[in-house]
Amino acid sequence: MRIDFVSDVACPWCAVGLNALERALENIGDDIAVELHFQPFELNPTMAAEGADTLKYLSDKYGISAEQIKQNQANIRARGAAVGFSFGERTRVWNTFDAHRVLFWAGLEGKQRELKHALLQAYHGEGRNPGAADVLVELAGDVGLDAERAREIVTGDAFAAEVREAEQFFQKAGINSVPAIIIDQRHLIQGGQPPEVFEKALRQIAAEAAAPSA
Repeated sequence: MRIDFVSDVACPWCAVGLNALERALENIGDDIAVELHFQPFELNPTMAAEGADTLKYLSDKYGISAEQIKQNQANIRARGAAVGFSFGERTRVWNTFDAHRVLFWAGLEGKQRELKHALLQAYHGEGRNPGAADVLVELAGDVGLDAERAREIVTGDAFAAEVREAEQFFQKAGINSVPAIIIDQRHLIQGGQPPEVFEKALRQIAAEAAAPSA
């Protein structure tokens, strides 16, 4: 089974959704062989390198008050805790295009899943800038990638065209919010669902695929 996890490092619900999916996959175990691929999506594609204040940015973007934002964040923290992800303070929103470029390379090196988790933890857990060159190089090295090659990628434009092409592909396919989980390039599960929802859906899709044709 192929799973394409379309998401952005800046998306808190993507952190919740990925950890929930991981719990579901743990429950499924060897019952279903899974290939997990991470696909790029940018919530803030025009964000400047210096980023923006989280409360002001979200308030301007969604037209909601600081109190509403804090309540939403509390709800997300609770959902994260339920699947083993701890949210910290995220005082700024950052541009994530370079993170997606490094993630694309990590996929070629067989380390995409590890780097995705590391990036989500760095931003949502520790409030670090997932677009900063030093952070990307450090995290790449931490998951076993070549840190010098990571630095070359971050300071150049490697894989920019590939990331843009992938973003456009999924946008044209109708993906306009994340996380979007696409199963076998046919079935869509939208949002940061609980583990049991992911597990039920994956088992049902696998059973239907294994059933003999009428």
